[in-house]
Amino acid sequence: MRAFGNRLFVVSLAAAVLLFLYAPILVIAVFSFNDSQYTGLPFNGFTLHWYAELFQDRQILNSIWNSVYVALGVVIISVLFGLPAAIALDRYEFPGKVVFRRIVLLPIVLPGIITGVALLAFYLALNFRLSLHTIMLGQGTALMCITITEVFARLQQMGKSQTEAAVNLGANEWEVFRHVTLPGVKSSLFGAMLIAFSISFDEIAVTFLLTGRENTLPMTLWSLLRREVTPEVNAVATLVVVVSIILIVIGMYASRGKSVASNGAH
Repeated sequence: MRAFGNRLFVVSLAAAVLLFLYAPILVIAVFSFNDSQYTGLPFNGFTLHWYAELFQDRQILNSIWNSVYVALGVVIISVLFGLPAAIALDRYEFPGKVVFRRIVLLPIVLPGIITGVALLAFYLALNFRLSLHTIMLGQGTALMCITITEVFARLQQMGKSQTEAAVNLGANEWEVFRHVTLPGVKSSLFGAMLIAFSISFDEIAVTFLLTGRENTLPMTLWSLLRREVTPEVNAVATLVVVVSIILIVIGMYASRGKSVASNGAH
């Protein structure tokens, strides 16, 4: 702290940066309770009317379900492919292993628009009809790296002593996975699933390019915002932010869980 000078100055600077970043979100949340047909001052009074309206809007409710459906599919894809990939990186040696560890991070490092354009060109070349499933495949491919990195990090913390002990006692590959590997990584796997779900639910760049006739929630909000910002949109945005924060916090906490320590204690 001394290297940056006065403590009060550093804390004030950090607070100012956070306020600049998150003040727009706070404004959205505040005006979602405004008893007015328009978003903006004056604040006429407190109301929950727009939240009630939200749950009666069939277009928004359908788009929420579509987003949940896509996010669940993304989670399944990321687990089905990410978990075996993480185990392979931890246990086995194969040609190009170092390169693979670097490449696996590319989908989340690259701008979403680049990933979306590449996937769109790929699907069009294969004559795929754009739909919620193409969104699911596109996002699942990009977010798979979250599962791989989180599970691989936990496997590195666990070490190989428990696996070697199980093999020495006569356990086969399936028994090692079921009784040693999966219990050891379940908290990080659960955390990765929540983070992937949250990111998928809010994603718009890849979704915009790969969507068909059915819209997810971000696409519906985008179309509404092009016409007019209403308190109902503020209410939806506030709920999405709250749910995303909850999922990410739980996911980060779970992925840093104490299963390794507890396994070691046993």
